[in-house]
Order: sequence, then C-alpha cells, then structure tokens
Amino acid sequence: MSGGGFNGGVPTPRFEAAVRRATADQHLAIAREILRFRLDAGVSRTALAAAAGVDVSFLRRIEDGGERPSLETYQRLTLALGIDLSVRLFANTGPAIRDRWQAPMLEEVLRVRHPRWEPLGEVAVRHPSRGWIDLVLHERRERVLVAAELQSELRRLEQLVRWQLEKAASLPSWEGFVHLGEAPAITPLLIVRRTRATRQVARDFERQLRVAYPAHPDDAIAAITGTAPWPGAALVWMHVDGGIARFVPGR
Repeated sequence: MSGGGFNGGVPTPRFEAAVRRATADQHLAIAREILRFRLDAGVSRTALAAAAGVDVSFLRRIEDGGERPSLETYQRLTLALGIDLSVRLFANTGPAIRDRWQAPMLEEVLRVRHPRWEPLGEVAVRHPSRGWIDLVLHERRERVLVAAELQSELRRLEQLVRWQLEKAASLPSWEGFVHLGEAPAITPLLIVRRTRATRQVARDFERQLRVAYPAHPDDAIAAITGTAPWPGAALVWMHVDGGIARFVPGR
C-alpha cells in the first residue's frame, strides 16, 4: 500500500511521466531485439513483413523506434522469426497507491515537521530497486535524508521492511540526489497507523522490527518536530480518527 503514484485516486503527473518513460523503454527494447534476431537470421525486412502480415514501412518504423505497435503485432513478428515473445512481471518495491488513511498521515507529517526539514514527495528510485518513496525529508545541516513510508496496515511485514530498506538504499538513483550537495546519510522511517491489528503484528515481530528500526520513536518524533538530532532508523505510530492524524509517542 505504499508509494507515491496516486493522489486522491488520481494518477499524479510524476506517475504519468514514469508510465510514459517505462512504456517507451519497453517498446524500444522489443524493437531492438526484433531487429537483432532478423539480422542474425539473415531475413530481409520485406520478407519478414510479408511473413508476419504487416506493412514493410510499418516494420521499418518499428525497428527504428518510431512506432509502438500492439502486442499482437509483436507476436506476429516474433512467430515469423521463429522466436518466443515472453512477457513477465517482476516485483519492484511495492505499489504506488495510497489508501484513505495514509493521506491524513502524510498531511500531519508535513504539518508538524520543523522548518529545517525539506519535504520531497513522490520520489522515484530506479537502481538497484525500482519504486516510489512516500516522503523524503532532507536536513541540509546534518546532511540527512529520511526515507519515510506510511502504512495503514502491516501485511506481509517481512516484505514491507525489505522493500523499504531497498528503496532507501536506492535513493542515490533518484534524479534529484545529485543536487543535494555532499552525499547525505540515508535512513528509513516507517510510520504506521496504530490499531489493534497493527499493534499485534508489531508484538509478534518485535525482535525483527527492533533490528530494522532500532531508534526510539520518541527520539524520531522529537527530531521531526523540533531541533533534536536525527536518531536513525525508526518506527513511529500515528492515530487516525475522523480524518485527523496525530503522532503517538512510545513503542
């Protein structure tokens, strides 16, 4: 349930840009492979177009990267070349969707943060992991980047923690990282809606959470809302009632 691609159910401009970029990259990669296999097989463009039932000028534009044909057209070309077209889905670091609880949680963080923290929303990372970070807080004086994830539930906890740590480690691949000056220290912050269910999950996996988020939550809240130094990776709780979120001190 984490990420930053949607705002109130509507895709954000950054999400739309990421979709366009990824789509163009996929089409270009397939076009290059078709061209490579055709040349390796010694098949002319005219012969392949005729065998696949497509116009030769259309095939030329595909190979040149100027067309984005349908999946059926790609299938025609690959079958005519005697190769398999395979479409696979790979997990990155979580979906770019927020639920109705996460929006007020984010608003509260932005409301109470000390001015020394520069908020950066919808941060896209690409390497070694791909995904979106809900919120990044940058403290220039301490040279700290806090990669914050907001969760209203704690499902698949081990995967959630792994995704967050991978995304935080991938922050140097964010396009804005080079503009931050001297490389800052990067630490994760997990903000969880406090409910009976999430508290039970936290108790069941207390040791794992302490390892991943060793800093005391009160120290993290003091750093976000004031001038206390950032304590490092932390898990903090929020109570949400009637669309209003508030930090909850203590573990």
